[in-house]
Amino acid sequence: MAKIDAAKLWSLHYRLLNTIIVGVAPQLEAMGMETKELFMLAAIDEHPNPAALADTLCMPKPTVTVYLKRLEAIGFVRRAIDPGDLRRHRLSVTPAGRKVLTQGQALLTEALGLRLARLSAAEQAQLAALLEKLG
Repeated sequence: MAKIDAAKLWSLHYRLLNTIIVGVAPQLEAMGMETKELFMLAAIDEHPNPAALADTLCMPKPTVTVYLKRLEAIGFVRRAIDPGDLRRHRLSVTPAGRKVLTQGQALLTEALGLRLARLSAAEQAQLAALLEKLG
């Protein structure tokens, strides 16, 4: 069995994800969102602290702050003092933010679904199993 070039595999994976993200960007922009903001909204429930959010998304904290201020200004995120630690803020997604998050995730799902349709059901199942094994 031939050895797989890990860098090439990484490149193919990155190209696939980037193609999907770039493809839905205009629709996200029409909804008032940037792709990074969509990923932020998606991560807030599990990481409601701005510093944890920055770590999770591998983004500099000042960049996260800029995006959060914008998301808060347009009504997609609410920021409050964390009752468990008054030095920290706790983030939550507003109903308007939840709606745009659901719509944005549907766009990503549809775009990926179009590519997955090129695979048979067995290949899709195999891909899912392999990705879970790697994750």
